[in-house]
Amino acid sequence: MPVTSGSSGGAHAIAPPSDLSGSISRHVSLVALPDAVVSTLAGIYDVMSAFAFMEVSNAGAGARVPFRVEIVGEAAGPLELASGVPINVQRVIADIETTDIVIVPSVLLRPEGWVQGRYPRLVEWLRAMHDRGAVLCSACSGIFLLAETGLFDGKDATVHFAYARAFAATYPAVPIHPERVLVISGVREALVSSGASMAWHDLVLYLIARYAGATAAQEVARLFALQWHQDGLAPYIVFEGRRDHGDGDIEGAQQWLGAHFSVANPVEEMIKRSRLAERTFKRRFTSATGLTPIAYVQRLRIEDAKRRLERTEASIDEISWQVGYEDPAFFRRLFKRTTGLAPGAYRKRFRIPEFARP
Repeated sequence: MPVTSGSSGGAHAIAPPSDLSGSISRHVSLVALPDAVVSTLAGIYDVMSAFAFMEVSNAGAGARVPFRVEIVGEAAGPLELASGVPINVQRVIADIETTDIVIVPSVLLRPEGWVQGRYPRLVEWLRAMHDRGAVLCSACSGIFLLAETGLFDGKDATVHFAYARAFAATYPAVPIHPERVLVISGVREALVSSGASMAWHDLVLYLIARYAGATAAQEVARLFALQWHQDGLAPYIVFEGRRDHGDGDIEGAQQWLGAHFSVANPVEEMIKRSRLAERTFKRRFTSATGLTPIAYVQRLRIEDAKRRLERTEASIDEISWQVGYEDPAFFRRLFKRTTGLAPGAYRKRFRIPEFARP
């Protein structure tokens, strides 16, 4: 089944839809705009065009390539992207009456955040393409432009976890799930969003599997050494407690906790230091940070454990003790529940390999 809005963060086996046909070549409009990131745009273009220039089985004798990819934009010709690298816009959106798939690549958010209303023609065109049957896709922060259409209001989506708060503030009507790799929403499964950075790999592999079959997706993955992010994006997210709440007493408790989370009974110690009633402290802490005091402690401890797994040779039992847990079994369960990976698997994935160490 396709990855749906109610699925977990990882990728799933995908059954081709009933309209799958090797004779169908679908038009893909890859949107170029000044805020776009060149690596995502170029990467998507190369992988989805692979059938035309590489030995992919589905593009064999007598078969048409499944995708015709064009870079489209508001004006044809050279366009300087966010990094200053120019790219050639092959077709003007005003000349495109219908398309099958639209992909908005990652965009670079400036310090002032995403400013709505800068691309009215693009937004209007995106709505029109969706009305005429196109599947709208975003890679990473490309969802900021797609959400401006209003089509994602009330529909689940994902975005780079570093932009999650900014997105939620800009588009409060869109439920956002930054821990998910890929989210498919809408009545026709026509709204597709992928999460942080390289999750565009999952997006293009999903589209290939959906329209060209699972075998083709597997072959392209091998050719480019792409991998599904099967464990979701939770392992990549660095916990940072909210500090913009304006509650001075809770801010002081957070500062103390940042250096003393591993002590015995840290919640009780925080309450004692705050000189607030226990119920008052817990209510204000949860309201300010979005987490209960004990959940906040657990997130700080797990974050410290992640760094120790990445950077030291200490055993998992020793790390459990160092971050404040006397029961290693409980620590292992909590770590996996928080990150989606067991401590040993996390260490294997994120520590610097031997050949890259000084």
